[in-house]
Amino acid sequence: MKAVTIYGTLGPACREQGLLEAMFREGMDGLRLNLSHSGLRESAALIENCRRAAEACGVRPELLIDLQGPELRIGSLAAPLSLESGGLLPLSALPLPPEVGGLLEQKGPGQELLLDDGKLLLRTQADPTGKLSLQVLRGGLLESRKSVALPGCLLRPPALTAADRAQLRLAKNYGVTAVMQPFVRGREDLLELRQAMAEAGCPELRLLAKVENLEGVARLEELIPCCDEIVIARGDLGNAMPLWELPGVQKRIAAACRRAGRDFMVVTQMLDSMTHRPVPTRAELSDVFNAVLDGAASVMVTGETAAGEYPVQTIRYLTRTVRQAEAYRTQADDTEC
Repeated sequence: MKAVTIYGTLGPACREQGLLEAMFREGMDGLRLNLSHSGLRESAALIENCRRAAEACGVRPELLIDLQGPELRIGSLAAPLSLESGGLLPLSALPLPPEVGGLLEQKGPGQELLLDDGKLLLRTQADPTGKLSLQVLRGGLLESRKSVALPGCLLRPPALTAADRAQLRLAKNYGVTAVMQPFVRGREDLLELRQAMAEAGCPELRLLAKVENLEGVARLEELIPCCDEIVIARGDLGNAMPLWELPGVQKRIAAACRRAGRDFMVVTQMLDSMTHRPVPTRAELSDVFNAVLDGAASVMVTGETAAGEYPVQTIRYLTRTVRQAEAYRTQADDTEC
């Protein structure tokens, strides 16, 4: 069985070549670039630092681009916005996508709104005149371009944005090796991306399908033959259901991929506490370990390396835990034989 691939995420916290070299020396195989925050041209210097760092470590790096796709995000904020639990703010205070704002007006009072992978929770309420505002049920710091989800609402933006198609045309020039399609709703989204990749001159790139909504879960069997790897993206997937149901759904997706012989990745909050701490929790390490035992072909950290304070330590703990899990799995297999 091949070794599990280790991915970090590019961002301001790991932009220096020396830091990236240290991450590769700790066992990192590649990096993800989130195109919802920055394009390939804008990230050219960062990508070049990654290439040089990998070359210095004798690594041929994977570079995954995570498209914008149908994911909904707030717009740009002049500065991070502190939302206090119990507070109230006008609907206009948040730069919401037009389709989200329109749907909130249509739904009226009582509609919940999840921001930043569900870290923040708001709910619409009406004043005596019927004008909507947002009550903060679970507060925190909101930054630009964070995800938006409306539990119980079905929105159908296009699978690819015009910006996504433009990025695909640049992919080969920047050493991209794989494309991640977010919020896959069915095989049609993946077929559309395959066609767009062919038209952009990069049909050979690997296609990773991110399962992060209930439609993707329900139509998993038709997604598996249309991609090279399934991504169990637990951030928004956890917004789509009660959180206590998420582990079971992750297990069922993993089992379906194993039956079909399809690689899968586990991602989101794997070592989230390391965003601000040099040592992870025991629960996080168990999560990583169990993902490998479930058969994950790859694991990825996101904000931990993109914006965290300890990117090198994060990769160290991730890699060493993965290797311990691989050794345990090999011993278990040998015992069974």
